[in-house]
Amino acid sequence: MDDTSLGNKKVALALGSGSARGMAHIGVIQRLGELGIQPDIICGTSIGSVIAGCYLTGKLEHFTNWIQSLSTTQVLHYMSVSLTATGGVAQATRLIEFFKSEYGNPDIENLNMPFAAVATDLLRGREVWLQRGPLWDAVRASMAIPGVLTPVAFGNSWLVDGGLVNPVPVSLCRALGADIIIGVDLNSDLIGRQRVMTDTKAPANEETIEEEESEEEELLPQEGEEEDPFFGAAFGRFATSIKEAASNFRNTDTPKKSEPPSTMGVMMSAINIMQDRITRSRLAGEPADIMLWPRLGHIGLLEFSYAAEAIVEGRDAVDRMLPAIRHAFKSESDDRIIEPTS
Repeated sequence: MDDTSLGNKKVALALGSGSARGMAHIGVIQRLGELGIQPDIICGTSIGSVIAGCYLTGKLEHFTNWIQSLSTTQVLHYMSVSLTATGGVAQATRLIEFFKSEYGNPDIENLNMPFAAVATDLLRGREVWLQRGPLWDAVRASMAIPGVLTPVAFGNSWLVDGGLVNPVPVSLCRALGADIIIGVDLNSDLIGRQRVMTDTKAPANEETIEEEESEEEELLPQEGEEEDPFFGAAFGRFATSIKEAASNFRNTDTPKKSEPPSTMGVMMSAINIMQDRITRSRLAGEPADIMLWPRLGHIGLLEFSYAAEAIVEGRDAVDRMLPAIRHAFKSESDDRIIEPTS
């Protein structure tokens, strides 16, 4: 790709981690495109790598429509939740197979622009930049939330979510030669919010009820298998924990009593706190030229039923930072921004 013919600098998107909040990345990409800003480099951590993969395969619009059609139960179906999974409660097998079958699985080095996904070496605690090999294999490693998705084998080690070490991969964009980096932090307003379970936007119809029943049946002992006498209670706690972590957390009323969080709730809150602190630290030492902060703290872990809302907020995050965006491009003598006509 020849980005020098128009005298423009290399623009990179650093798409951060944040699970369902990552749908805001779609709005960011859409709005930047309307302003005439197309990335020359794109890097992603966790859900950021998923959105980058959809964009790079030319399927972002298809993905946008598809993800907005899913209920929370259908999302859990694609996450391939299983009591027998090792190192996590889900394997995301159906999701990755969907991407490969619908969007193809090109090697990263054959994409039309530089791309890399961030993962974490679980044994060595170091950051891993995935820049070669099948696209969706790299994405699967980058999105392996500890305790939720099973780790991915990598040589003699295991890879998990890149958000543990580099939630907004600004440094990776810089290493790939970016001149102007636009970073998207999805976790800036997560801490300190009161949350309760709701699922107000998931379709409440017979089809959804049947889906919920079929998902639970997948986890139950099959015919001919011996049933553990403690299985029922364990399954109940497991299902409740998953649904709580996956659900939307909205409540305008003051709770009557503070309820103890579930195991999954504690784990996800801990990850949120950790990613928030790591993001602040990394960006202080490796700042992006432009930072976008979508306001998404009210959206839960797998609350993809609020994808449309997150997309709109991604667009709004760009508009809030338009003066900074114009200034950054002007400082680099890059005139690609399309100014709105009066």
